[in-house]
Amino acid sequence: GDSVMVTVAKSLDAPIKLLFPKTLAAEKLEFSILGLGDIVIPGLLVALLLRYDSEQASAPPPYFHAFRFSKPYFSSCLVSYVLGLALTVFIMDYFKAAQPALLYLVPACVGSALLLGLARGQLGALFAYDED
Repeated sequence: GDSVMVTVAKSLDAPIKLLFPKTLAAEKLEFSILGLGDIVIPGLLVALLLRYDSEQASAPPPYFHAFRFSKPYFSSCLVSYVLGLALTVFIMDYFKAAQPALLYLVPACVGSALLLGLARGQLGALFAYDED
């Protein structure tokens, strides 16, 4: 039947997963699971890229919410996260099998930052970014 990943995810009764119905029209609801790690790990990169954008725009944290500034890395990573999540759902539906979301989310998020850094000629600065 189920893979070890699915068995463990279904057996845990803790606030570490989000359940989404696969379809609302079915007699018996089946759920897709999004783990907490699928949100937190890419979220750390998204947050770091927002801080990088704020430094590039001289809008220092923690007060960057008070400034309007360009957020190209943050925006591209956030859009890539959503697209990676959509790809995960599509692949799960197409193959009718559970998929580890990070398999699609990490390349989407990291790839967007790398491609944007390369296109803007800031790849070295992106890798050298330090908050100290």
